[in-house]
Amino acid sequence: MEVIRAWFRQHLSDPQVIGLAAVLLTGFAIIYIAGNMLAPVLASVIIAYLLEGMVVYLVRLGLPRFLSVLIVFSGFMAFVVFLIFGLMPLLSRQTTQLIQQLPVMIGRGQDLLMTLPERYPQVFSVEQVRDLIADIRAETVALGQQVVSLSLASVVGIITWIVYLFLVPLMVFFFMKDSKRIIGWMTGFLPKDRKLLADVWHDVDDQIGNYVRGKFVEIIIVWIVTYVTFAILGLQFSLLLGVIVGLSVLIPYIGAIAVTIPVAIVAYFQWGFNADFAWVLAAYGVIQVLDGNVLVPLLFSEVVNLHPVAIIVAILIFGGLWGFWGIFFAIPLATLVQAVLKAWPKADQIKPPDVPVAAD
Repeated sequence: MEVIRAWFRQHLSDPQVIGLAAVLLTGFAIIYIAGNMLAPVLASVIIAYLLEGMVVYLVRLGLPRFLSVLIVFSGFMAFVVFLIFGLMPLLSRQTTQLIQQLPVMIGRGQDLLMTLPERYPQVFSVEQVRDLIADIRAETVALGQQVVSLSLASVVGIITWIVYLFLVPLMVFFFMKDSKRIIGWMTGFLPKDRKLLADVWHDVDDQIGNYVRGKFVEIIIVWIVTYVTFAILGLQFSLLLGVIVGLSVLIPYIGAIAVTIPVAIVAYFQWGFNADFAWVLAAYGVIQVLDGNVLVPLLFSEVVNLHPVAIIVAILIFGGLWGFWGIFFAIPLATLVQAVLKAWPKADQIKPPDVPVAAD
């Protein structure tokens, strides 16, 4: 107990440390407890934060802030309209076509599995392959049931998304327009002596803002290049696969490996093991190599200086806490943790509390 008390006296005796810890704990508690309810607000805050960089750039060019906000917000709404009315119908059509072809793919896959005992009798037996096929059928039935349950609940989901489509852009506009007023109101609840908190925020702002904007550009580039490449090679569902490959860059290392499976499956069931199949996988490999060795260093440089082990651990921890959104923001959250650890006063930097001296 004395060791714990000494640690608390050493590290939590500084009011700035206590203020930083209180802000972090409050923020994580709000997101963890009320994250679902506040999802539109959090999404609006994040979008407005990402768009703020373009607003500041236009202001530096001499435009009034309100006009800059209108220009950036109009561009954002045009992009949203393109996603909803231009991209989503095409993705929906290709997804439907892929689902319709799944029974044929599963049947051909079963035939391929049944040839394994003949080719490799020392490794696979007929019973093992039949058990594997039975497991695949069971998983397919379970997946179909989940799709049906989602379709039954889609009415509520559609209504929710319609509300979000009106609510989120409205809040994004007001967060951008009144950002200084909102930030001033929020800082009024923080302690006056907040140098440590300001240091953490400046470090996180520099890294996370550039990282998320760079990651958005990376997604668009990888998506377009993959789609064009697959379309030229004649691969089916090239748009859908291009979007999946583009989004896979959100999960470093793991995403590229995971997306290889659907690309290889679609190519195999379209052509089999031939030259076209090899060309698709080779092109996909070249895209991944160029992304990792050319595009990422060009976009990010030293923006996020995290060890690969730290990135994987962050994905596992935050993904386990918040699912997809935890994976999406794993690296920004890991950057926040790194900034806190970097700014946290070391033992030799903390002044010991004044201890009254007893009178003789």
